[in-house]
Amino acid sequence: MAKKMTDEEWRAFVSHGTRTGKLSTVRADGSPHVAPIWFVLDGDEVVFNTGKSSVKGRNLARDGRVALCVDDDQPPYAFVILQGSARISEELEELRHWAGRIGARYMGEERAEEFGARNGVPGELLVRVKIDKVLAQKAVSD
Repeated sequence: MAKKMTDEEWRAFVSHGTRTGKLSTVRADGSPHVAPIWFVLDGDEVVFNTGKSSVKGRNLARDGRVALCVDDDQPPYAFVILQGSARISEELEELRHWAGRIGARYMGEERAEEFGARNGVPGELLVRVKIDKVLAQKAVSD
């Protein structure tokens, strides 16, 4: 039977290795849009970047409500769903910093600067999601 994760457990789970998130945003017609993202946790916020003209970027500029699912697809299975509201920034210094931190997580510290330079540019958005609700389960198949 599934067990609820503690605050410490779900934070470690979503930050483990290179687990990606599946981000759900709200389209103009109210339907959901889901896309995989690279992200990092910063306290009680999820931080990621995306293109301003992407579906995610346009959706977030119009409606900041999001849900993010991070899961482990190996037995005994586990998942975390984070819900919250996003705020976006185009401030280049901050964007470059966080793009580098995200790049380091997924591509290694030696490539952090490369990813910061590539993704910390005009036309990209820095997105910070304040986590309002957490659903975190482990040992789902036990």
